[in-house]
Amino acid sequence: MPELPEVELVARALDKLVRGRRIIAAELLRPKLAPETSPVDFAAALRGARVEGVARRGKHILFNLDGERVLVVHLRMTGRFLLLPEERELPKHTHAVFYLEDRRRLAFTDQRHFGLMKLTSTAELHQIKELRSLAPEPFSASFTAEYLGGVLARSRRTLKETLLDQTKVTGLGNIYAAEVLFLARVNPSAVAADFSRRRLARLHRAILDVLAESIAHGSTLNVDPEDIEGSYYGGAYEGRWRVYDREGEACLCCSARIRRVTHAGRSTYFCPRCQRH
Repeated sequence: MPELPEVELVARALDKLVRGRRIIAAELLRPKLAPETSPVDFAAALRGARVEGVARRGKHILFNLDGERVLVVHLRMTGRFLLLPEERELPKHTHAVFYLEDRRRLAFTDQRHFGLMKLTSTAELHQIKELRSLAPEPFSASFTAEYLGGVLARSRRTLKETLLDQTKVTGLGNIYAAEVLFLARVNPSAVAADFSRRRLARLHRAILDVLAESIAHGSTLNVDPEDIEGSYYGGAYEGRWRVYDREGEACLCCSARIRRVTHAGRSTYFCPRCQRH
């Protein structure tokens, strides 16, 4: 599933490609993609809408439309946007199509059928169930080391599980949580509430550094408008991972072998020497 850096990069790419464009017509081809809106109402609500900009909240993409409206999109496992010329055939698994005034079409494909779209007003955006419980954005003024310390102090779950909880820390998934814990030299199985406050600043900085590095790396990649997500597929930071997916390989810091264990149903990669505590 795309994590914060990938969603941020996709939102930036979409903003460059469709900002200022008007949607002439829209089709909802798989009704369950937008379960709270019928295909007829979906088409009617988006007909003639102008895209004022595209942003992100957590792992959600926000299409800000004129008339104080927002289309909220969650890519989930396999959701992708493709900006296609009118002569190109729509791909298999196309679940929604937005016909733009320049004759191009913004198609949303989703092989696994887990994606989600929702229409809401700008005023109610941060109160919808998908967004209202999200933790502060990692790069916001609210996400401080003190905030993180309070979150950890109230959790008896492991550090890894706590970092993956979007109501506690927004944007981290399995890949970046592993990278953060390695950079902070923290054992992913340690109980969050027992985490030493003396090491809190390092963990907080690791979260910001890993996310910032990934976004910066992805920003240098060329984006294919006909496969926007594919430009970042596999992680915007893939090939530069310190521990993730490196089971059995030498640690970049101490040469111990990276281990993989199943942790809360997910693979957890760590260095048994650097992350002993």
